[in-house]
Amino acid sequence: MPTAPLDAKVLDGEPGRLGTLVRAALPVVPGINQLPGVRKGSARDFAGLSYRREQVEAERAGVDAYAAVCGFPRRDTVPLTYPHMLAFPLHMAIMGDPSFPYPAIGMVHVENTITAHCAIGVGEALDVTTAVGAPRPHARGVLLDFVTTVSADGETTWESTSTYLRRGRSIEGEVTPGLEVPDPPTGGIEWRLPADLGRTYASASGDANPIHLYPLTAKALGFPRQIAHGMWTKARSVAAIENRLPDAVTVAVAFRKPVFLPGTVAFAARSDDTGWTFALTSPKDGSPHLLGRTTSP
Repeated sequence: MPTAPLDAKVLDGEPGRLGTLVRAALPVVPGINQLPGVRKGSARDFAGLSYRREQVEAERAGVDAYAAVCGFPRRDTVPLTYPHMLAFPLHMAIMGDPSFPYPAIGMVHVENTITAHCAIGVGEALDVTTAVGAPRPHARGVLLDFVTTVSADGETTWESTSTYLRRGRSIEGEVTPGLEVPDPPTGGIEWRLPADLGRTYASASGDANPIHLYPLTAKALGFPRQIAHGMWTKARSVAAIENRLPDAVTVAVAFRKPVFLPGTVAFAARSDDTGWTFALTSPKDGSPHLLGRTTSP
């Protein structure tokens, strides 16, 4: 996995949401995508990139808004998945960097693994670094691993790897298998998801990708209507079992089938000697939207 180089670029503050969307869209606009500062570098020459945010506070208002939309209780520690919100501006900064060879639009989040080493307190000041290395091969294109490290007072408290698929031409190398969850649980409790869930989550998270907002914006990018955020499906699943998880835990998920909004999904979980396995599926045919498992770090 890539690690943050010493010359990681420091991102001051948090990118404006409108500006982030504009920067994400420019590299796919013919003509404009050839302008200096917009034109993307060569995938063949890309070796890695890192961005950093320093002394970012997990503010109470933001934590509470996130917890409410994802189903976590209000506590003095942040939800297990919350630090991803602090890293998301770094993901976007990397994707918007001219040296990153792929446009942000079209990047598909296929897997996410989080390792929490200890609880993080609300109001705690954190250093957040995200690094991405060279692409690796996939049967349908290339994969890029965005590795985030969160630290407090020099100690690593939280880590994650978000793996994105870029469809298209692949590269040479061995294709490695993704996350496997054998014999996932089925059935379970049904959750009815409202049409505005994507907008509510976007307000709390800052992830205002158009595919999550309205039918019109989703159709413009190839979806029949808006879909739920993948990281919301992970957060909501973790919230359903978080009172049975230790402070130090690894939670890995694979995002499979989009969840269209409004819609209904079924959540099921099962524990064994190694941890929990869980799944978010379609009540109609049992096809998986998300498969996950927890282990000790």
